Amino acid sequence: MFTEIIINVHPYEKRIAILEDNKLVELFAEKKEQELVIGNIYKGIVRNVLPGMNAAFIDVGLSRTAFLHQRDIELTSLLGHKKNLKFNQKTKISDIIHRNDEIIVQVKKDPLGKKGARVTGRISIPGKFLVFVPGSKKVALSRKITSSEEKTRIKNILNKIKDNDVGLIVRTDTEGIGEDDFVQEYNGLKKTWKLISKQIRHAKAPYCLFDENDLSYTLLRDLFGSYVDRLVIDDRKIMNRIISKLKSISPELINRIELYEEESPIFDSYGIEDDIENIFKSRIDLPSGGNISIQQTEAMVTIDVNTGSFTGRNNYDDTVKQTNLEAAAELARQIRLRDLSGIMVIDFIDMNNDSDKDDVFNVLKNSLKRDRATNKVYPFSPLGLVEISRKRTRPSLLLTYSEQCPHCNGTGRLLSRDSVAVKITRWLKRAKYLIGNDPLRLIVHHNVKTYFEDNPEMLKDFTNKIEITVDYNLDLDKFKIISLAKNKELTSKYYA
Repeated sequence: MFTEIIINVHPYEKRIAILEDNKLVELFAEKKEQELVIGNIYKGIVRNVLPGMNAAFIDVGLSRTAFLHQRDIELTSLLGHKKNLKFNQKTKISDIIHRNDEIIVQVKKDPLGKKGARVTGRISIPGKFLVFVPGSKKVALSRKITSSEEKTRIKNILNKIKDNDVGLIVRTDTEGIGEDDFVQEYNGLKKTWKLISKQIRHAKAPYCLFDENDLSYTLLRDLFGSYVDRLVIDDRKIMNRIISKLKSISPELINRIELYEEESPIFDSYGIEDDIENIFKSRIDLPSGGNISIQQTEAMVTIDVNTGSFTGRNNYDDTVKQTNLEAAAELARQIRLRDLSGIMVIDFIDMNNDSDKDDVFNVLKNSLKRDRATNKVYPFSPLGLVEISRKRTRPSLLLTYSEQCPHCNGTGRLLSRDSVAVKITRWLKRAKYLIGNDPLRLIVHHNVKTYFEDNPEMLKDFTNKIEITVDYNLDLDKFKIISLAKNKELTSKYYA
Protein backbone atom coordinates (compact mmCIF):
# COMPACT_ATOMS: atom_id res chain seq x y z
CA MET A 1 0.00 0.00 0.00
CA PHE A 2 1.40 3.41 -1.04
CA THR A 3 0.94 5.93 1.77
CA GLU A 4 1.29 9.69 1.34
CA ILE A 5 0.93 12.68 3.67
CA ILE A 6 -0.17 15.89 1.93
CA ILE A 7 0.07 19.15 3.90
CA ASN A 8 -1.67 22.40 2.97
CA VAL A 9 -0.59 25.48 4.95
CA HIS A 10 -2.80 28.58 5.06
CA PRO A 11 -2.37 31.52 7.48
CA TYR A 12 -5.76 30.71 9.03
CA GLU A 13 -5.78 26.95 8.67
CA LYS A 14 -3.34 24.07 8.32
CA ARG A 15 -4.55 20.75 6.94
CA ILE A 16 -2.93 17.31 6.85
CA ALA A 17 -4.35 14.63 4.57
CA ILE A 18 -3.31 10.98 4.63
CA LEU A 19 -3.77 9.04 1.40
CA GLU A 20 -3.58 5.27 1.01
CA ASP A 21 -3.34 4.20 -2.63
CA ASN A 22 -4.56 7.68 -3.65
CA LYS A 23 -7.63 7.45 -1.38
CA LEU A 24 -8.16 9.98 1.41
CA VAL A 25 -8.41 8.08 4.71
CA GLU A 26 -7.62 10.71 7.36
CA LEU A 27 -7.84 14.49 7.55
CA PHE A 28 -6.53 16.78 10.27
CA ALA A 29 -7.35 20.48 10.49
CA GLU A 30 -5.67 23.04 12.71
CA LYS A 31 -7.54 26.35 12.66
CA LYS A 32 -6.25 29.67 13.96
CA GLU A 33 -9.45 30.29 15.93
CA GLN A 34 -9.50 26.78 17.42
CA GLU A 35 -5.87 26.25 18.40
CA LEU A 36 -5.39 23.48 20.95
CA VAL A 37 -3.21 23.99 24.01
CA ILE A 38 -3.41 20.54 25.62
CA GLY A 39 0.13 19.29 26.34
CA ASN A 40 1.65 22.76 26.10
CA ILE A 41 4.12 23.71 28.86
CA TYR A 42 3.99 27.22 30.34
CA LYS A 43 5.86 29.40 32.79
CA GLY A 44 2.89 30.88 34.61
CA ILE A 45 2.06 33.33 37.38
CA VAL A 46 -0.17 32.47 40.33
CA ARG A 47 -3.05 34.97 40.23
CA ASN A 48 -5.25 33.58 42.98
CA VAL A 49 -5.01 30.89 45.68
CA LEU A 50 -8.24 29.34 46.98
CA PRO A 51 -7.55 27.36 50.19
CA GLY A 52 -11.20 26.26 50.39
CA MET A 53 -10.89 24.50 47.01
CA ASN A 54 -7.23 23.56 47.65
CA ALA A 55 -6.56 25.03 44.22
CA ALA A 56 -5.11 28.05 42.45
CA PHE A 57 -5.67 29.98 39.24
CA ILE A 58 -2.60 30.40 37.04
CA ASP A 59 -2.04 33.01 34.34
CA VAL A 60 -0.33 31.20 31.45
CA GLY A 61 -1.06 33.86 28.81
CA LEU A 62 -4.39 32.45 27.58
CA SER A 63 -7.66 34.39 27.56
CA ARG A 64 -8.69 32.76 30.87
CA THR A 65 -6.63 31.72 33.85
CA ALA A 66 -5.92 27.99 34.21
CA PHE A 67 -7.04 25.80 37.11
CA LEU A 68 -4.40 23.98 39.20
CA HIS A 69 -5.32 21.60 42.03
CA GLN A 70 -2.92 21.01 44.92
CA ARG A 71 -2.63 17.29 44.13
CA ASP A 72 -1.22 18.19 40.69
CA ILE A 73 1.68 20.25 42.08
CA GLU A 74 5.15 18.68 41.89
CA LEU A 75 8.43 19.91 43.36
CA THR A 76 9.85 20.04 39.83
CA SER A 77 7.18 22.61 38.88
CA LEU A 78 8.23 25.05 41.61
CA LEU A 79 10.89 27.70 41.05
CA GLY A 80 13.63 29.21 43.22
CA HIS A 81 13.87 28.30 46.90
CA LYS A 82 10.47 26.60 46.78
CA LYS A 83 12.11 23.58 45.14
CA ASN A 84 13.35 22.64 48.61
CA LEU A 85 9.86 22.46 50.13
CA LYS A 86 8.62 19.17 51.52
CA PHE A 87 4.94 18.39 51.21
CA ASN A 88 2.48 15.56 50.73
CA GLN A 89 -1.10 15.19 49.58
CA LYS A 90 -2.38 16.56 52.92
CA THR A 91 -0.38 19.78 52.64
CA LYS A 92 -2.50 22.88 52.06
CA ILE A 93 -1.96 24.71 48.80
CA SER A 94 -1.48 28.01 50.67
CA ASP A 95 1.65 26.48 52.28
CA ILE A 96 3.15 25.76 48.86
CA ILE A 97 2.36 28.68 46.53
CA HIS A 98 1.26 32.28 46.94
CA ARG A 99 -0.11 35.05 44.75
CA ASN A 100 2.41 36.27 42.12
CA ASP A 101 4.64 33.18 42.48
CA GLU A 102 5.96 31.76 39.20
CA ILE A 103 5.32 28.09 38.45
CA ILE A 104 5.86 25.62 35.59
CA VAL A 105 2.67 23.86 34.46
CA GLN A 106 1.45 21.70 31.60
CA VAL A 107 -2.08 21.74 30.17
CA LYS A 108 -3.87 18.43 30.70
CA LYS A 109 -7.33 19.61 29.61
CA ASP A 110 -8.16 22.27 27.00
CA PRO A 111 -10.36 25.27 27.88
CA LEU A 112 -14.03 24.49 27.34
CA GLY A 113 -16.82 27.05 27.20
CA LYS A 114 -16.35 29.48 30.08
CA LYS A 115 -13.88 27.21 31.88
CA GLY A 116 -10.16 27.80 31.61
CA ALA A 117 -7.59 25.09 30.96
CA ARG A 118 -6.82 22.45 33.60
CA VAL A 119 -3.07 22.29 34.32
CA THR A 120 -0.65 20.06 36.20
CA GLY A 121 2.86 20.38 37.58
CA ARG A 122 3.72 16.87 36.34
CA ILE A 123 5.70 17.72 33.23
CA SER A 124 6.20 15.23 30.38
CA ILE A 125 7.31 15.46 26.75
CA PRO A 126 5.82 12.86 24.39
CA GLY A 127 7.86 11.48 21.51
CA LYS A 128 7.10 8.90 18.87
CA PHE A 129 8.22 5.94 21.00
CA LEU A 130 8.84 7.42 24.46
CA VAL A 131 7.39 9.94 26.89
CA PHE A 132 10.18 11.88 28.64
CA VAL A 133 9.41 12.61 32.33
CA PRO A 134 11.97 14.97 33.94
CA GLY A 135 12.42 14.59 37.70
CA SER A 136 11.30 10.96 37.72
CA LYS A 137 13.35 7.76 37.63
CA LYS A 138 10.93 5.02 36.60
CA VAL A 139 10.58 3.21 33.30
CA ALA A 140 6.92 2.32 32.67
CA LEU A 141 5.62 0.35 29.68
CA SER A 142 2.33 0.50 27.84
CA ARG A 143 -0.09 -2.22 28.94
CA LYS A 144 -0.53 -3.19 25.31
CA ILE A 145 3.03 -4.58 25.29
CA THR A 146 2.23 -8.03 26.71
CA SER A 147 5.35 -10.07 25.92
CA SER A 148 7.50 -10.48 29.05
CA GLU A 149 10.62 -10.94 26.88
CA GLU A 150 9.89 -7.71 25.01
CA LYS A 151 9.28 -5.85 28.28
CA THR A 152 12.63 -7.03 29.65
CA ARG A 153 14.46 -6.15 26.43
CA ILE A 154 13.04 -2.61 26.32
CA LYS A 155 13.66 -1.94 30.02
CA ASN A 156 17.26 -3.11 29.76
CA ILE A 157 17.90 -0.77 26.81
CA LEU A 158 16.27 2.24 28.45
CA ASN A 159 17.90 1.79 31.86
CA LYS A 160 21.23 1.73 30.05
CA ILE A 161 20.70 4.90 28.01
CA LYS A 162 18.66 7.18 30.29
CA ASP A 163 19.90 9.66 32.91
CA ASN A 164 19.20 8.96 36.58
CA ASP A 165 16.90 11.98 37.02
CA VAL A 166 14.71 11.12 34.03
CA GLY A 167 11.72 8.80 33.88
CA LEU A 168 10.38 7.24 30.68
CA ILE A 169 7.00 5.92 29.60
CA VAL A 170 7.16 3.49 26.69
CA ARG A 171 4.42 3.91 24.07
CA THR A 172 2.61 1.04 22.34
CA ASP A 173 4.37 1.39 18.97
CA THR A 174 7.80 0.54 20.42
CA GLU A 175 7.57 -3.24 20.03
CA GLY A 176 10.53 -4.39 17.95
CA ILE A 177 12.24 -0.98 17.97
CA GLY A 178 16.05 -1.27 18.12
CA GLU A 179 18.46 0.36 20.57
CA ASP A 180 19.67 2.92 18.02
CA ASP A 181 16.11 4.23 17.52
CA PHE A 182 15.62 4.54 21.29
CA VAL A 183 18.95 6.36 21.69
CA GLN A 184 18.11 8.73 18.83
CA GLU A 185 14.69 9.62 20.21
CA TYR A 186 15.88 9.88 23.81
CA ASN A 187 18.62 12.32 22.77
CA GLY A 188 16.07 14.36 20.82
CA LEU A 189 13.69 14.56 23.81
CA LYS A 190 16.60 15.37 26.13
CA LYS A 191 17.62 18.21 23.81
CA THR A 192 14.03 19.53 23.86
CA TRP A 193 14.02 19.48 27.67
CA LYS A 194 17.34 21.35 27.76
CA LEU A 195 15.84 24.09 25.58
CA ILE A 196 12.77 24.25 27.85
CA SER A 197 14.99 24.40 30.95
CA LYS A 198 16.93 27.30 29.46
CA GLN A 199 13.69 29.20 28.79
CA ILE A 200 12.47 28.45 32.31
CA ARG A 201 15.46 30.40 33.63
CA HIS A 202 15.27 33.35 31.25
CA ALA A 203 11.69 33.72 29.89
CA LYS A 204 9.37 36.29 31.44
CA ALA A 205 6.10 34.75 32.64
CA PRO A 206 3.50 34.15 31.39
CA TYR A 207 5.24 32.35 28.54
CA CYS A 208 4.71 29.20 26.44
CA LEU A 209 7.86 27.12 26.90
CA PHE A 210 6.80 24.23 24.66
CA ASP A 211 4.02 24.00 22.08
CA GLU A 212 3.10 20.33 21.76
CA ASN A 213 0.39 21.18 19.23
CA ASP A 214 2.81 22.72 16.75
CA LEU A 215 2.02 21.13 13.38
CA SER A 216 5.55 19.87 12.75
CA TYR A 217 5.80 18.28 16.22
CA THR A 218 2.41 16.54 16.01
CA LEU A 219 3.21 15.33 12.52
CA LEU A 220 6.51 13.73 13.50
CA ARG A 221 5.23 12.21 16.71
CA ASP A 222 1.98 10.68 15.48
CA LEU A 223 1.92 10.44 11.69
CA PHE A 224 5.22 10.44 9.82
CA GLY A 225 6.76 7.00 10.23
CA SER A 226 8.65 4.45 8.17
CA TYR A 227 5.38 3.22 6.62
CA VAL A 228 4.87 6.60 4.90
CA ASP A 229 6.29 6.62 1.36
CA ARG A 230 6.09 10.35 0.70
CA LEU A 231 5.29 13.65 2.43
CA VAL A 232 4.42 16.65 0.25
CA ILE A 233 4.02 20.16 1.73
CA ASP A 234 3.36 23.55 0.15
CA ASP A 235 5.19 25.67 2.77
CA ARG A 236 9.01 25.89 2.73
CA LYS A 237 9.30 27.32 6.27
CA ILE A 238 7.38 24.47 7.92
CA MET A 239 9.13 21.94 5.69
CA ASN A 240 12.51 23.17 6.95
CA ARG A 241 11.25 22.99 10.54
CA ILE A 242 10.18 19.37 10.00
CA ILE A 243 13.54 18.47 8.44
CA SER A 244 15.40 20.14 11.31
CA LYS A 245 13.54 18.03 13.87
CA LEU A 246 13.89 14.84 11.82
CA LYS A 247 17.69 15.13 11.90
CA SER A 248 17.71 14.11 15.58
CA ILE A 249 14.81 11.64 15.41
CA SER A 250 14.51 9.83 12.06
CA PRO A 251 17.04 11.22 9.54
CA GLU A 252 16.30 8.37 7.11
CA LEU A 253 12.87 9.93 6.44
CA ILE A 254 14.21 13.29 5.23
CA ASN A 255 14.58 12.20 1.60
CA ARG A 256 10.85 11.31 1.52
CA ILE A 257 9.86 14.99 1.91
CA GLU A 258 8.97 17.08 -1.15
CA LEU A 259 8.13 20.78 -1.46
CA TYR A 260 5.05 21.47 -3.60
CA GLU A 261 5.71 24.53 -5.79
CA GLU A 262 3.01 24.30 -8.47
CA GLU A 263 0.60 27.19 -9.09
CA SER A 264 -2.60 25.22 -8.46
CA PRO A 265 -3.57 24.55 -4.80
CA ILE A 266 -2.00 21.33 -3.49
CA PHE A 267 -5.29 19.73 -2.37
CA ASP A 268 -6.76 20.35 -5.83
CA SER A 269 -3.83 18.58 -7.49
CA TYR A 270 -4.33 15.48 -5.35
CA GLY A 271 -8.15 15.51 -5.65
CA ILE A 272 -8.53 15.98 -1.90
CA GLU A 273 -10.78 19.06 -1.98
CA ASP A 274 -13.64 17.10 -3.57
CA ASP A 275 -13.34 14.39 -0.91
CA ILE A 276 -13.52 17.02 1.84
CA GLU A 277 -16.79 18.33 0.42
CA ASN A 278 -18.24 14.82 0.73
CA ILE A 279 -17.24 14.45 4.40
CA PHE A 280 -20.25 16.51 5.45
CA LYS A 281 -22.76 14.63 3.35
CA SER A 282 -24.88 12.07 5.18
CA ARG A 283 -25.12 9.83 2.10
CA ILE A 284 -22.18 8.04 0.47
CA ASP A 285 -22.70 6.31 -2.87
CA LEU A 286 -21.07 2.91 -3.43
CA PRO A 287 -19.44 1.83 -6.73
CA SER A 288 -22.14 -0.72 -7.58
CA GLY A 289 -25.06 1.67 -7.03
CA GLY A 290 -25.83 1.04 -3.36
CA ASN A 291 -25.38 3.71 -0.70
CA ILE A 292 -24.62 4.34 2.95
CA SER A 293 -26.45 6.82 5.19
CA ILE A 294 -24.56 8.18 8.23
CA GLN A 295 -26.35 10.12 10.97
CA GLN A 296 -24.40 11.59 13.90
CA THR A 297 -26.14 12.38 17.18
CA GLU A 298 -24.80 13.18 20.64
CA ALA A 299 -25.57 9.68 21.88
CA MET A 300 -24.36 7.55 18.97
CA VAL A 301 -23.74 7.26 15.24
CA THR A 302 -26.32 5.33 13.23
CA ILE A 303 -25.40 3.90 9.83
CA ASP A 304 -27.79 2.40 7.31
CA VAL A 305 -26.79 0.42 4.20
CA ASN A 306 -29.12 0.32 1.17
CA THR A 307 -29.01 -1.43 -2.21
CA GLY A 308 -30.15 1.72 -4.03
CA SER A 309 -30.13 1.19 -7.78
CA PHE A 310 -28.00 -1.97 -7.60
CA THR A 311 -29.95 -5.08 -8.58
CA GLY A 312 -27.13 -7.56 -9.09
CA ARG A 313 -26.35 -9.91 -11.94
CA ASN A 314 -27.73 -13.15 -10.55
CA ASN A 315 -30.04 -13.09 -7.56
CA TYR A 316 -31.06 -11.01 -4.56
CA ASP A 317 -28.61 -12.70 -2.16
CA ASP A 318 -25.67 -11.82 -4.44
CA THR A 319 -26.88 -8.22 -4.65
CA VAL A 320 -27.13 -7.91 -0.87
CA LYS A 321 -23.75 -9.49 -0.16
CA GLN A 322 -21.95 -7.39 -2.79
CA THR A 323 -23.49 -4.17 -1.44
CA ASN A 324 -22.66 -5.07 2.17
CA LEU A 325 -19.04 -5.95 1.28
CA GLU A 326 -18.57 -2.61 -0.48
CA ALA A 327 -20.22 -0.82 2.43
CA ALA A 328 -17.99 -2.54 5.01
CA ALA A 329 -14.79 -1.42 3.25
CA GLU A 330 -16.05 2.11 2.65
CA LEU A 331 -17.36 2.45 6.22
CA ALA A 332 -13.93 1.66 7.63
CA ARG A 333 -12.54 4.53 5.55
CA GLN A 334 -15.35 6.92 6.50
CA ILE A 335 -14.97 6.14 10.21
CA ARG A 336 -11.29 7.11 10.07
CA LEU A 337 -11.86 10.08 7.78
CA ARG A 338 -14.73 11.59 9.80
CA ASP A 339 -13.15 10.43 13.07
CA LEU A 340 -16.49 8.98 14.19
CA SER A 341 -16.37 7.93 17.82
CA GLY A 342 -18.33 6.50 20.71
CA ILE A 343 -20.91 3.86 19.84
CA MET A 344 -21.72 3.20 16.19
CA VAL A 345 -24.58 0.95 15.09
CA ILE A 346 -24.54 -0.37 11.51
CA ASP A 347 -27.69 -1.72 9.92
CA PHE A 348 -26.41 -3.79 7.01
CA ILE A 349 -28.94 -5.18 4.56
CA ASP A 350 -30.37 -8.43 5.98
CA MET A 351 -28.47 -11.57 4.92
CA ASN A 352 -29.81 -15.10 5.32
CA ASN A 353 -26.49 -16.91 5.00
CA ASP A 354 -24.21 -16.94 8.10
CA SER A 355 -21.11 -17.29 5.93
CA ASP A 356 -22.07 -14.09 4.10
CA LYS A 357 -22.35 -12.32 7.45
CA ASP A 358 -18.90 -13.62 8.43
CA ASP A 359 -17.40 -12.32 5.18
CA VAL A 360 -18.86 -8.85 5.67
CA PHE A 361 -17.80 -8.76 9.33
CA ASN A 362 -14.23 -9.78 8.45
CA VAL A 363 -13.92 -7.09 5.76
CA LEU A 364 -15.05 -4.44 8.24
CA LYS A 365 -12.79 -5.69 11.04
CA ASN A 366 -9.71 -6.13 8.85
CA SER A 367 -10.20 -2.74 7.18
CA LEU A 368 -10.23 -1.07 10.60
CA LYS A 369 -6.90 -2.60 11.59
CA ARG A 370 -5.12 0.35 9.96
CA ASP A 371 -7.04 2.73 12.21
CA ARG A 372 -4.70 4.36 14.77
CA ALA A 373 -7.60 4.93 17.16
CA THR A 374 -8.63 2.20 19.58
CA ASN A 375 -11.69 0.41 18.22
CA LYS A 376 -13.63 -2.80 18.77
CA VAL A 377 -16.00 -4.40 16.27
CA TYR A 378 -18.75 -6.66 17.62
CA PRO A 379 -20.29 -9.49 15.53
CA PHE A 380 -23.80 -9.38 14.09
CA SER A 381 -26.44 -9.23 16.81
CA PRO A 382 -29.68 -11.27 16.70
CA LEU A 383 -31.28 -8.18 15.14
CA GLY A 384 -28.71 -8.17 12.34
CA LEU A 385 -26.86 -5.09 13.64
CA VAL A 386 -23.10 -4.59 13.96
CA GLU A 387 -21.79 -2.37 16.75
CA ILE A 388 -18.44 -0.55 16.87
CA SER A 389 -16.90 1.31 19.79
CA ARG A 390 -14.12 3.76 18.98
CA LYS A 391 -12.10 6.35 20.84
CA ARG A 392 -11.79 9.74 19.15
CA THR A 393 -8.22 10.87 18.35
CA ARG A 394 -8.91 14.56 17.69
CA PRO A 395 -11.72 17.14 17.66
CA SER A 396 -14.54 16.09 15.32
CA LEU A 397 -14.24 17.47 11.78
CA LEU A 398 -17.95 18.26 11.91
CA LEU A 399 -17.35 20.56 14.90
CA THR A 400 -14.08 21.91 13.49
CA TYR A 401 -15.61 23.05 10.21
CA SER A 402 -19.12 24.02 11.30
CA GLU A 403 -21.07 26.03 13.84
CA GLN A 404 -24.54 25.81 15.32
CA CYS A 405 -27.34 26.74 12.96
CA PRO A 406 -29.22 29.72 14.48
CA HIS A 407 -32.42 28.67 12.74
CA CYS A 408 -32.72 25.34 14.57
CA ASN A 409 -30.96 26.01 17.91
CA GLY A 410 -28.11 23.65 17.19
CA THR A 411 -29.92 20.61 15.86
CA GLY A 412 -28.26 21.22 12.49
CA ARG A 413 -24.91 22.78 11.60
CA LEU A 414 -23.55 25.17 8.99
CA LEU A 415 -20.02 25.75 7.72
CA SER A 416 -18.49 28.29 10.14
CA ARG A 417 -17.77 31.84 8.94
CA ASP A 418 -13.99 31.45 9.21
CA SER A 419 -14.19 28.20 7.21
CA VAL A 420 -16.21 30.02 4.52
CA ALA A 421 -13.67 32.86 4.46
CA VAL A 422 -10.76 30.43 4.05
CA LYS A 423 -12.73 28.62 1.33
CA ILE A 424 -13.16 31.91 -0.54
CA THR A 425 -9.41 32.65 -0.38
CA ARG A 426 -8.77 29.20 -1.85
CA TRP A 427 -11.25 30.00 -4.64
CA LEU A 428 -9.38 33.24 -5.35
CA LYS A 429 -6.03 31.46 -5.41
CA ARG A 430 -7.43 28.77 -7.72
CA ALA A 431 -8.78 31.40 -10.14
CA LYS A 432 -5.89 33.88 -9.84
CA TYR A 433 -4.01 32.93 -13.00
CA LEU A 434 -7.14 32.76 -15.14
CA ILE A 435 -8.99 35.94 -14.15
CA GLY A 436 -5.90 38.14 -13.84
CA ASN A 437 -6.52 41.49 -12.14
CA ASP A 438 -10.22 41.72 -13.04
CA PRO A 439 -12.17 43.54 -10.30
CA LEU A 440 -14.50 41.22 -8.41
CA ARG A 441 -17.66 41.49 -6.35
CA LEU A 442 -17.84 39.04 -3.47
CA ILE A 443 -21.38 38.37 -2.24
CA VAL A 444 -21.57 36.73 1.18
CA HIS A 445 -23.56 36.30 4.37
CA HIS A 446 -23.20 39.34 6.66
CA ASN A 447 -21.28 37.27 9.26
CA VAL A 448 -18.65 36.40 6.63
CA LYS A 449 -18.36 40.06 5.59
CA THR A 450 -17.79 40.99 9.23
CA TYR A 451 -15.10 38.31 9.49
CA PHE A 452 -13.26 39.72 6.46
CA GLU A 453 -13.50 43.22 7.94
CA ASP A 454 -12.02 41.96 11.22
CA ASN A 455 -9.25 40.09 9.36
CA PRO A 456 -8.34 42.29 6.35
CA GLU A 457 -4.97 40.55 5.96
CA MET A 458 -6.78 37.51 4.54
CA LEU A 459 -7.14 39.27 1.18
CA LYS A 460 -3.85 41.21 1.15
CA ASP A 461 -2.12 38.79 -1.25
CA PHE A 462 -4.73 39.33 -3.99
CA THR A 463 -4.13 42.24 -6.37
CA ASN A 464 -7.71 42.35 -7.65
CA LYS A 465 -10.01 45.08 -6.42
CA ILE A 466 -12.51 43.10 -4.34
CA GLU A 467 -15.84 44.63 -3.40
CA ILE A 468 -17.59 42.72 -0.60
CA THR A 469 -21.39 42.97 -0.40
CA VAL A 470 -24.02 41.24 1.71
CA ASP A 471 -26.98 39.17 0.56
CA TYR A 472 -29.26 38.70 3.56
CA ASN A 473 -31.01 35.82 1.82
CA LEU A 474 -27.75 33.90 1.39
CA ASP A 475 -26.95 30.99 3.73
CA LEU A 476 -23.89 31.36 5.93
CA ASP A 477 -21.97 28.65 4.05
CA LYS A 478 -22.72 29.99 0.55
CA PHE A 479 -21.06 32.75 -1.48
CA LYS A 480 -21.07 34.23 -5.00
CA ILE A 481 -18.23 35.84 -6.95
CA ILE A 482 -18.96 38.18 -9.85
CA SER A 483 -16.47 39.47 -12.43
CA LEU A 484 -17.21 43.20 -12.67
CA ALA A 485 -15.21 43.43 -15.90
CA LYS A 486 -17.33 40.76 -17.63
CA ASN A 487 -20.49 41.26 -15.51
CA LYS A 488 -20.59 37.49 -15.10
CA GLU A 489 -20.83 35.13 -12.12
CA LEU A 490 -17.76 32.89 -11.85
CA THR A 491 -18.48 30.97 -8.62
CA SER A 492 -19.08 27.50 -10.02
CA LYS A 493 -16.32 27.82 -12.64
CA TYR A 494 -13.49 27.78 -10.11
CA TYR A 495 -15.22 25.94 -7.26
CA ALA A 496 -13.28 22.96 -5.92
